[in-house]
Amino acid sequence: MSDFPMRSVDLEAAGRFDGPVPTTAQHVRLDAATKGLDGPVAVVDLDAFDANAADLVRRAAGTPIRVASKSVRCRALLRRVLARPGFSGILAFTVAEALWLAEEHADIVVGYPSAERRAIAALAADPVAAARVTLMVDSPEGLDLLRRVVQEVAEPATLRVCLDLDASLRVLGGAVHLGPRRSPIHTPQEATRLARQVVADPRFRLVGVMAYEGQVAGLPDRPLGKPLRAPVVRRMKRASVAELTERRGAVVATVRAIADLEFVNGGGTGSIETTVADASVTEVAAGSGLYSPTLFDRYDRFRGDPAALFGLDVVRRPARGIVTVAGGGWIASGPVGPDRAPSPTYPTGLRLVGTEGAGEVQTPLRGRAADGLAVGDRVWFRHAKAGELCERVDTVHLVSGSAIEDSVPTYRGEGRTFL
Repeated sequence: MSDFPMRSVDLEAAGRFDGPVPTTAQHVRLDAATKGLDGPVAVVDLDAFDANAADLVRRAAGTPIRVASKSVRCRALLRRVLARPGFSGILAFTVAEALWLAEEHADIVVGYPSAERRAIAALAADPVAAARVTLMVDSPEGLDLLRRVVQEVAEPATLRVCLDLDASLRVLGGAVHLGPRRSPIHTPQEATRLARQVVADPRFRLVGVMAYEGQVAGLPDRPLGKPLRAPVVRRMKRASVAELTERRGAVVATVRAIADLEFVNGGGTGSIETTVADASVTEVAAGSGLYSPTLFDRYDRFRGDPAALFGLDVVRRPARGIVTVAGGGWIASGPVGPDRAPSPTYPTGLRLVGTEGAGEVQTPLRGRAADGLAVGDRVWFRHAKAGELCERVDTVHLVSGSAIEDSVPTYRGEGRTFL
């Protein structure tokens, strides 16, 4: 049972949250389960992981969820979530990763265009993998690259292709761009031109359209340390959802007139409700919500349970009110800022020291809990992003209750480092 019983309440009625409230129960369980392990130690609390998975399915309201593998990066946990009703398929982040996962999974979409020539050639040379993996294209240049690779393959299999639509919000005649800088394909006309190029080449089959609205899914409603931005963010999100719903629907309609699409993918953990409300979308992507990293603490519509944490050992007590742990400098990707740093979570009452932050080999922590810690005790942290924790460790310990149910390799632990 989850330690966070309020997680499934009506958030509109209960008010807005700044993320989950740390609980003594989870702290005690993690300490007990990992007592014999040296730090750094990474865990996934299966009670929280399963609760998060169930909540993602609830939020998707019947729309299938394609799991974003970059936010998991552990095959055992991918298997676990894909065994649950409501989840179907994987959104991979490289072609090499997709080839590897296709050894056991039958529905994989590579979420980004690729120039991995050797991996693309290997895919084209393998009819079984080619039937399981869909490649992403967003330009004639990208399609030409695929053509050049495929023509070097003897008897290539037909490659499945998905169009990546730019989901950003453009205002003031395009002078202002709000959202990720992704695809150059923005309008129905641009999508139509590329779709016709794909279907005109018998080496490819157009099977899907994807549009990731990062300015909605990946942007907290209440940015950390910037309270005045919250109303602006909410207005921008409403405007973006309205604009994209109309434009994505038009794009999908024009592309469906050209090709028999199998899926239309959209969204992410932070936008599930608005994405699935778009009638043109047939599936939603999500992954970060399974681990519930700190970047997802400040959304209005949902609250996850902390599932992925890492523990570091206290090695110094340099002064009253301060302890130092070994390691800690696991900074998340994205724009540099305090929201990208790992957050000390257990025991409560600790914070990073502003002049040092999270260090390469040691991290000082200040706060009321420091004087209660001895050398050798453990401090638990949450990472700012989900899957990036797995790039730092070989093994994740799966905790159920107060015991380790299993210890499983991350991608890195299996010798796979794709990006």
